[in-house]
Amino acid sequence: MKPNRRRFFQMMGAGAAGLTVGTRGASSVLADSRGAAESEDDGPVLQIGDDVAVARTRYGRVRGYVLRGIHYFLGIPYGADTSGANRFLPAQTPKPWSDVYPACWWGNSAPQPMDNRYANKYSAFRDHWNYDDVSEDCLRINVFTPAIGDGKRRPVLVWLHGGIFTFGNGIEQDGYNGENLARLGDVVFCSINHRLGPLGFCNLAGVGGEKFADSGNLGMLDIVAALEWVRDNIENFGGDPGNVTIIGQSGGGGKVLTLTAMPAAKGLFHKAVSLSGAAGRRLAEKDYSEKLGAYVLEEAGLTPAEIDRLQAMPWKDYYAIATKAQQKLHQELSGSGGMPHTPGSHLLRRGWVPVVDGAVLPQDPYYPEAPPTAADVPMIISGTFNEYAPAWTDAALEKITLAEVVEKLKVRAGFIAGLGEKAQEVVEAYAKAFPDKRPVEIYSLVASNRQNEVAVADLKSKQPAPVYVDWFGWQPPLFDGRVGAFHCVDICFWFYNTDLMLSHTGGGARPRKLAEKMAGSLLKFMKTGDPNGGGLPPWPRYTSANGETMILDDVCVVRNDPDREARRALPPV
Repeated sequence: MKPNRRRFFQMMGAGAAGLTVGTRGASSVLADSRGAAESEDDGPVLQIGDDVAVARTRYGRVRGYVLRGIHYFLGIPYGADTSGANRFLPAQTPKPWSDVYPACWWGNSAPQPMDNRYANKYSAFRDHWNYDDVSEDCLRINVFTPAIGDGKRRPVLVWLHGGIFTFGNGIEQDGYNGENLARLGDVVFCSINHRLGPLGFCNLAGVGGEKFADSGNLGMLDIVAALEWVRDNIENFGGDPGNVTIIGQSGGGGKVLTLTAMPAAKGLFHKAVSLSGAAGRRLAEKDYSEKLGAYVLEEAGLTPAEIDRLQAMPWKDYYAIATKAQQKLHQELSGSGGMPHTPGSHLLRRGWVPVVDGAVLPQDPYYPEAPPTAADVPMIISGTFNEYAPAWTDAALEKITLAEVVEKLKVRAGFIAGLGEKAQEVVEAYAKAFPDKRPVEIYSLVASNRQNEVAVADLKSKQPAPVYVDWFGWQPPLFDGRVGAFHCVDICFWFYNTDLMLSHTGGGARPRKLAEKMAGSLLKFMKTGDPNGGGLPPWPRYTSANGETMILDDVCVVRNDPDREARRALPPV
């Protein structure tokens, strides 16, 4: 009996690692991904060679490979090395190359804390982190495209990874892979690496003067440079520079909101999707950001005239200095009352984040109003039911009481500071609004509340371009069902990767059915600015009056502001 080649690759993809060249620990399953031509006599699934997948950029030719009919171009430079004299300065263009650049492996991750990256074995298993070399030479873009040189101009998606502006990379999780969405929708999928943490967001303008005026927003300016690369080069990869959608999750969702408020980014993208990123509606204040930059210089024992010595030291030495400076400033402000842990305060307003400097970023992205630069940009604003899932590795919390939930929420509410004495009122409000939920679920709903998502949507809804809101509630059967609709789980559904990101979904038909609807709706949104017609039920644009919200689950339905009464008990953000 002849072996079934198609079934072989499906099984290998679902059960083993390493089939996909260039993805450590990942395999691009869905080898049958709905449209790939296959037969008993099909050829090799991987092609690479002198005349295979060669494309032109403004800086020279690049060579990728073709996998299951999708062209992979990985780690293409969109900017120069940011080390040494280029540290703390806006990205320079890459130096042109004469040979063909080998775009067949991921680019370096931006410098970030790597010690004990995999210390939490459950987190490492669930999110399946993918990290390679770490270097300041990290300005790289990955491109997944169905074809090159065929004269088509396909919609383009640019993925911005999460990590609170400090961690992550463009292929950090297997679910970030762009092959399946590129095939499903005949689109071009891009992902990028850019500067993070104190190398991307250390504001030295106050001590270093005009030369370092942009230093507090370099990570965001790197993304602008990547979008400029897309504008100038993506047509050579079968893409349409006039139809670009940006999408990001968590910190990446915050980057999406920030880009919509940056004059330098206007016109470089045309639609936007923020997943679990609405906490990024408010960012660092100028005074705080400049003070943190001054503390870095002080911790290094340098004067403003010696910033070049800060540029010259190894990045790990600089990183250690910057981390100590951040800790000192945080302790000082917390002790003096200058930055207390007030209810509702969020991590994104402290540390290495973009700064509202009045120039690169004229205002907070969505506070107190939506930025005028976003007026003509259709948006999707999304969140999950259980951004914070407290019981996923602690079964004992399944038996927690509402009184114990109140005590825990007084101190810490997921990703934000504790609710203090408001905790009792908030828990009672959520228990009343969701009478079918157990105490541990109320705990998660409060800690994962949609307050910021709704605030962004309310402001955005006042602009001409539409905004659509969803709330992702699908729960995988993993960790005895305790993991919930957790932070990050929705990404692989939007990208049609539920059979690839098995540690988030378990795989199989159930998540795949929802992924088909979500990915189809994202593709419609990319093409038209309207997600309707992609497989989900009719999805009305959001209005503040009704709070129209698409609930994403095995059965998808639209509800009008399902948690409005509960949210009213929360402290303002």
